[in-house]
Amino acid sequence: MVDWDTLTQAANEIAARAYAPYSGYRVGAAALADDGRLVVGCNVENAAYGVTLCAECGLVSQLHATGGGRLTHFVCVNGAGEVIMPCGRCRQLLWEAGGAALEVLTPQGALPMDEVLPQAFGPEDLDHVAPPGTNAP
Repeated sequence: MVDWDTLTQAANEIAARAYAPYSGYRVGAAALADDGRLVVGCNVENAAYGVTLCAECGLVSQLHATGGGRLTHFVCVNGAGEVIMPCGRCRQLLWEAGGAALEVLTPQGALPMDEVLPQAFGPEDLDHVAPPGTNAP
């Protein structure tokens, strides 16, 4: 059984380190990897808004930088400590890092990723197309 309170506390702690001088909207994310590692991320804004990094991006980067694996449990909070939902782009990122079974703590409780992002596009969908440069149908 995952300790959602401890995971949420880690997300709150990292949210305090977010760099959000433009929006003032701090976000922290925390997750467990399949080997038990805790990974975290916070949003990092940029004056060129399109290159702002979401907290989930930092978290997935830390996952790979510290050994890879799969995410098993995930939570995201705002600067006030409230559990929030990842945006659509980040839901796709989390799908790639955890798949359908990833448990996400949402404002409505814990849900599997396949309910957070139903009918997701994933790596297996790429198996249905020909490799680049071929003329296969």
